Amino acid sequence: MPRRYGPYGGAYVPETLVPALVELERTWRSARGDPAFRAELARLASTLGGRPTPLYFARNLTRRAGGAEIWLKREDLVHGGAHKFNNALGQGLLARRMGKRRLIAETGAGQHGVATAMIGAALGLQTEVYMGVVDMERQAPNVERMRLLGATVHPVESGLGTLKDAINAALRDWIATVRTTHYLLGSAVGPHPFPSIVAEFQSVIGREIRWQSRRAFGRLPDLAVACVGGGSNAIGTFHPLIRSSVELLGVEAGGPSAASRGAASLVRGRPGILHGALSYVLQDADGQIADTESVSAGLDYAGVGPEHAWLRDSGRARYVAVRDADALRAFRWLAQDEGILPALEPSHALWAAVRAARRRPKDQRIVVTLSGRGDKDLEVVARAAR
Repeated sequence: MPRRYGPYGGAYVPETLVPALVELERTWRSARGDPAFRAELARLASTLGGRPTPLYFARNLTRRAGGAEIWLKREDLVHGGAHKFNNALGQGLLARRMGKRRLIAETGAGQHGVATAMIGAALGLQTEVYMGVVDMERQAPNVERMRLLGATVHPVESGLGTLKDAINAALRDWIATVRTTHYLLGSAVGPHPFPSIVAEFQSVIGREIRWQSRRAFGRLPDLAVACVGGGSNAIGTFHPLIRSSVELLGVEAGGPSAASRGAASLVRGRPGILHGALSYVLQDADGQIADTESVSAGLDYAGVGPEHAWLRDSGRARYVAVRDADALRAFRWLAQDEGILPALEPSHALWAAVRAARRRPKDQRIVVTLSGRGDKDLEVVARAAR
């Protein structure tokens, strides 16, 4: 029975993919119990990825907020510049364990494509990445990085030319090449076992937050904040903290205006099936997948991981939407206050964290997962300022 989070999750896929999903789950469960696999994962996470990433006290941003302390989990410092490395490394090792010599991936902001290309190069695997043409234009530096790393980048012109369409194209490829290819899905979405696998590999974020916060200020934080597109960096942050008393806040893309639904599936969507799983989805009255819009390519997705849907319904986590203009403002705050250029994705979380800090006493601690760095977004930010 495919794993579910309450009513959410499952595996709504063509029959041709069922054997591949069964093989993937079997391999994953075997690898989890294999000390050699775990040792290699830890070794490469350290020597190639640069883990652990630091927990940084944002003193000047805290002063701007005037309330609770704001700390940053610096996933922007992992190899490649984003949390995507964690999952790409784990799944790349699973692909090699299954004897698959070809990796395919989808990407929106380009960071997952870069991470997959890096892992493909390191493990000697052929790598091909699907990316919407709109995202290729606004994330051109990452397209060049993928190509330099030896990956083939396939432009996707269908639909809106964004992340949803890239996933569609990658799934079509996988259906046709399933015997030789592993689809290295980049977020905590899709059919089982992908949401569980991605959550496990990304949970290194939350595990490090647990011991680093105790070392830095003697206890767990009061609030953990992360941006949510498909939801991988957020579920990696939240998962090890679910059984604690830490409040969990996920931040979605609210889009350019109050009239827009942006890409806020949990705030403005309703249950539906997208890319093989039941979760919250932005859809029209007829159940057709709705168009999304966000200044952030990595959050520009009409669905969300099923575990987030369950966390929302159960009340264990709270989710809000932040508009483009506020995310851009938070981008500049961190740049000017701390000398750090954040990606536009976590800039949404930074805005929400500052807003939360202003309402809390100074003895509380907020940890924000800074899921990526902002080099890739400089042109978008400059264009927005014109």
